[in-house]
Amino acid sequence: MPRKTDSNNPADWLTFAGTELQAVRMLTDKEFGYDMCRSKLAEVIEKVMKAELIRSGWPLEKTHDLEKLLGELAARSSDLARKFEPLCDELTEAYFVGRYPGFDLEDPDWPKLRTQVEGVTQLLATVEARVRGS
Repeated sequence: MPRKTDSNNPADWLTFAGTELQAVRMLTDKEFGYDMCRSKLAEVIEKVMKAELIRSGWPLEKTHDLEKLLGELAARSSDLARKFEPLCDELTEAYFVGRYPGFDLEDPDWPKLRTQVEGVTQLLATVEARVRGS
């Protein structure tokens, strides 16, 4: 029987984030779809931040704005805000650039993207451990 997901359940956000991160990792390993990978990685960051915020009592707000979500983490004195910050700074624009025409595309920097994927992987693991522990 299918299970209904709940947008107020941080574990559901992490399930989606984990699946999407696996796909990004596979494509990054094959060096395929650079801009799409960056855009999807920004979405994964969004989901992981939302999971952490919801876990801490944040009322869900529908936004894709990584900087706004980062500000919400900082406002709650989250120790993860400083860890998310460089990734948000690097990938905020990627969310739109990889999805819609009208932007300048960067030359692929696969080593940098692999480093970013590892950073997001570590943050996902940290938030998953917190959600399991709460």
